[in-house]
Amino acid sequence: MKRLIVIFFLLPVSVFSQQQPDASRIHQRLKKLGVLTSVLYMAAHPDDENTRVITYFANDRLATTAYLSLTRGDGGQNLIGSEIRDQLGVLRTQELLAARRIDGGQQFFSRANDFGFSKSPKETFKIWGEEEILSDVVTIVRQYQPDVIITRFPPDERAGHGHHTASAILAEKGFDAAARADQYPGQGPWQVKRLYTNTGRWWNTSINENTPGVITLPVGGYSPLLGMSYTEIAAISRSQHRSQGFGSAGTRGDQPEYLEYVKGQRAEKDILEGINTTWTRLPGGERIQPLVDKAIASFRHEAPAESLPALLQIRQEILKLSPGVWRDRKLDEVEQLVQDCLGLYVDATANTYQSATGQSVRTTLELVNRSSAAVSVVRIVARGLGLDSTCSIPLKNNAQVNIKTTKTVKTREFSSPYWLSEPHGIGRFTVQDPRLIGQAENPPAVSVSVMYTVGGQVFTITRPLSYKWTDPSRGELSRPFQVVPPVVVTLSNSVLIFPDTVSRTVNVTLVATGNGTVQGALRLEAPAGWKITPGSIPFKLAFRGEEQVVSFRVSPSSVEETQTLKAFAVVDKAGTFDRSLQSIQYDHIPTQTLLPRAEARLVRVALKKNGSVVGYIKGAGDDIPTALRVMGYDVLELKHEEITPDNLRRLDAVVLGIRAWNTQERLKFYMPVLLQYVQQGGALITQYNTPGNIDASVLAPYPLTISRDRVTEEDAVVTILRPDHRVMQTPNKITQADFAGWVQERGLYFPNPWDQRYEAILSMNDTGESSPKNGSLLVAQYGNGYFVYTGLSFFRELPEGVPGAYRLFANLVSLGKKPAAPVAGKGSKRKKQK
Repeated sequence: MKRLIVIFFLLPVSVFSQQQPDASRIHQRLKKLGVLTSVLYMAAHPDDENTRVITYFANDRLATTAYLSLTRGDGGQNLIGSEIRDQLGVLRTQELLAARRIDGGQQFFSRANDFGFSKSPKETFKIWGEEEILSDVVTIVRQYQPDVIITRFPPDERAGHGHHTASAILAEKGFDAAARADQYPGQGPWQVKRLYTNTGRWWNTSINENTPGVITLPVGGYSPLLGMSYTEIAAISRSQHRSQGFGSAGTRGDQPEYLEYVKGQRAEKDILEGINTTWTRLPGGERIQPLVDKAIASFRHEAPAESLPALLQIRQEILKLSPGVWRDRKLDEVEQLVQDCLGLYVDATANTYQSATGQSVRTTLELVNRSSAAVSVVRIVARGLGLDSTCSIPLKNNAQVNIKTTKTVKTREFSSPYWLSEPHGIGRFTVQDPRLIGQAENPPAVSVSVMYTVGGQVFTITRPLSYKWTDPSRGELSRPFQVVPPVVVTLSNSVLIFPDTVSRTVNVTLVATGNGTVQGALRLEAPAGWKITPGSIPFKLAFRGEEQVVSFRVSPSSVEETQTLKAFAVVDKAGTFDRSLQSIQYDHIPTQTLLPRAEARLVRVALKKNGSVVGYIKGAGDDIPTALRVMGYDVLELKHEEITPDNLRRLDAVVLGIRAWNTQERLKFYMPVLLQYVQQGGALITQYNTPGNIDASVLAPYPLTISRDRVTEEDAVVTILRPDHRVMQTPNKITQADFAGWVQERGLYFPNPWDQRYEAILSMNDTGESSPKNGSLLVAQYGNGYFVYTGLSFFRELPEGVPGAYRLFANLVSLGKKPAAPVAGKGSKRKKQK
């Protein structure tokens, strides 16, 4: 047996972040053990799900409940930070998982990528690949085996978004295909009993409990065991979608939700009618049902451990059943109940939050049995660390056991989201391992499994390895342990603009992630026509976290083009590593680590600019300041109290971040100062906002109304209405060529209508639309300066290095000039009266 260091502390255990459920929740789980039915809710995006319905089924009906979101929300906007696209998808994935931890559901995804707003399911299927995403739906349905599927949207234009409509269409097709053995063979077919739509009030305002054929769900019920109504729980769940600004207030009292029939067997009054929800649905299950009923009836809240003999007997009977979904589910449930009734605490921590393969990590396994039951640990396995040890460690009542080891990281799989491990297209992620399709996230990089015995039976608890620390103001915090390359490489900018053929310095930062010295050479690789000097630069990093910044000179191509610059760290005896490291950190989700390729976009474009200093006022969060700095501007990110005439006088232009009108409530009080700045010669560029409680009479010099007009086709034809306007001529002459290569969309939430004093510069529309949309770029002269309102998606185009977007944005910023300081006495009221 391998040697383990075992330390016993015969003291009460402090309360840590991992908490056991209270007795009421154990009782709730025990009641759920007696219910065998499952519901799958299905829609297109994170935040599409109706958390009221999910909470109701999971906590009132005690059904196994899950949400299938076809996408991870990558194409949406972000109200709490600058993450967009792939990073936003990771954030919103974790927000869904946070929501499910609250409402009791499970979470699934397909490979579909949220490519942005879509006006039709035809466009959606063309980009996603209908057959591929349908195969994902069928795979998930067959593996999950729901009795009922509920969609959020109808399969037509009432859904309001091509992705929404597509999700309903795929649900119907998946319902049929999952039951047919000749479609997507290799999996056992599964017949869902019925498919219903969770009717939305916005498309069916007349529906109520008296509507023929409609099933009513009383989702507003109250749970004495949980101490809340289901609608209160649902509001907390929905509020996890912080990046979408979906904080919700809890409600109490009767609250109905309505379901409309789509396919399968109709239900008269209850969506689960005709479904055997007891153990008798399984051969041999008739022996288990009375055991579960007895365990529920005899449960004592003040002594959960007294239920152990009954649970152990139930587990023995479950193990006798034939393999299947319900056997596996209920086995997991009863084993969790055994752990809960023992008050068994198991936690595995490391001395660091990240390490490289081949590096040593010190780990601590903490175990506490908070019951009088005889429990003994017989084996410990650490996946990813090469530890597999048999042992015999008794866990005495409330005695803390710490098992400390130092092991080498064996796994070579990096801790980066599996759906981002390979390059992907606009509409669909590349997933090489079919076993991962449908899964919300990766398995833990390193996990520790503890096998223990109680009542003569062997159980296994698996915990992900994590890192914990104590924050002075927030207490104990944790984050997942991650496996990363021994050195990560980050280029100074993700986009490098070359307005001419002059070379420029590019800085690269190397960071060691493990113990010990890591050394080698760093090189950059660029396509033909570009020159990099020197060819490579040696580096040496002596300890974890040490950084080294090295500099190269990059000479651009003589022709205008967009290419990719790549960085490679060649580490002695370890290989070549080309990954950078990005972290997503918010209080409501676990810290996420992404390891994208160490690359930057090289953009050789004829780019001119006027002015040198730009002010930026934050909105919902975008990366515009970085883009302005790449263009050569000094950027002052202004807080509200810094919006003063003296500070504005230093600026050539001011840019408002996306949705600033929506998110910065105090902005309206500073608009008089900003508009005065415009009158004196400055330029104020206002990026898109969404419709809502916006008083444009305060926020803009002339009236305009924010509409839902948008152009979703990134290659939609753009007509320049005012080619001679200054914004199209100075300092860069803008032509049709500048609208090539745009990503995801042209723009969103264009004003309509607007005051005649605004000049519409551009016109565009999506395929098949008869009326052009002219509100994407409005410019108004106001005094000696210019006010700009634009719905063009610069927040997407500039981080992607779209050349024409840079040229046009430079023209917008170049509209202004620094207002001159007032001369004492001149222009005063007294002078004018004379």
